[in-house]
Amino acid sequence: MAVDEAVLEAVGQGIVPPTLRLYAWEPPCLSLGYAQPAADVSLEELTSRGWELVRRPTGGRAILHTDELTYSVIGPLAEPNLAGGILESYSNLSRALLSALHMLGIPAEAQERSAGPDASAIERGVEKNNNPVCFEIPSNYEITADGKKLVGSAQARRKQGVLQHGSLPLCGDLTRVVQVLKFLDDREQEDAARRLSNRAITAEGALGYSISWETAADSFVSAFRDTLNLELQLSDLTTGEQRRAEQLIQEKYTNPEWNFRI
Repeated sequence: MAVDEAVLEAVGQGIVPPTLRLYAWEPPCLSLGYAQPAADVSLEELTSRGWELVRRPTGGRAILHTDELTYSVIGPLAEPNLAGGILESYSNLSRALLSALHMLGIPAEAQERSAGPDASAIERGVEKNNNPVCFEIPSNYEITADGKKLVGSAQARRKQGVLQHGSLPLCGDLTRVVQVLKFLDDREQEDAARRLSNRAITAEGALGYSISWETAADSFVSAFRDTLNLELQLSDLTTGEQRRAEQLIQEKYTNPEWNFRI
């Protein structure tokens, strides 16, 4: 999260070009949406599993980041693929995400919802839904496979530019997330796990076999380059981005004042 924000600041200052970043998580980490109450989390259960906690700068609900490919797209407001507003940019980026999944052999699709949270509410990270689990909540241009949610994404629009990041779960039990969230009782927790199992899917579940992180990443790179007509250059973080990310880790993303601010 700190690196994503550091890149966003560098993009806004014109120090680096628009950036596609692909990464993974170690150890597993539960991320809360910008406006999600920390009271949704069972810290005791989280600690017992050795999982970490962070609050995202984007909206949405809780995601357990493990066994996945995470992507972030960061660019200035003037970037054509990000311009126009949140729904238009979601639509543009969905084309690249779908292309990547099709390259992997996943019959994914995306559809605009006819009803749901308005764009301004999504931008503010405000959802009129008390469900603590992100992958149960439908969204505009949601990417599905076999009728189940496959890619979850969220976006923040700031004066520095636009940050959209999201997750492609590659394998594993998606219902693990409910083990570290609070529910009224065991029955409600079991119901949440059942709903999540019925409404979400991994890449392995969609394909019937597993794929590596590297294979998925190669498809994302090719799809973003070809679908959005981009010229991509492989690059490490600049010294400035690294320094700023380290600062943000200490000041923000490991700071209880940020992670437990709600």
